[in-house]
Amino acid sequence: MLPSVFGEKLFDDMFNDAFTLVPAFARNSQVFGANAKNLMKTDVRELEKTYELDIDLPGFKKEDVKIELDNGYLTISATQSSDDGEKDKKGQYIRRERYTGECSRSFYIGENVDHKDVTAKFENGILQISFPKAPEPKQPETKLISIA
Repeated sequence: MLPSVFGEKLFDDMFNDAFTLVPAFARNSQVFGANAKNLMKTDVRELEKTYELDIDLPGFKKEDVKIELDNGYLTISATQSSDDGEKDKKGQYIRRERYTGECSRSFYIGENVDHKDVTAKFENGILQISFPKAPEPKQPETKLISIA
């Protein structure tokens, strides 16, 4: 039985199969490894006049996050890099779960939303974005013509 940490087996990556020992044959080439599905978890809240997004970005800094609005698509991307110049003086790693790389996510918010109307705040690893609801399209008005 292998020890587990947070519900995952500690040596899973090392002993899964012989081909993963050679990086060129590794099955899981995701930048953030097996835990990529846990990144950028988002809550979307609808208020009376706005929508609000709360996006989890633990371990990222404010300057690592970029938000773009293009053709109605709001794209949030975050880049995390490590300082490879620093070596661990206590030994070599046998498992690394804190990966570096980039992740992004896009949401269609409508072409009527202007970038000036989108506000964002980053605090304690949570990115909060707010933008107004697009106005409801007006239904064509039926005009009756009286018959004389």
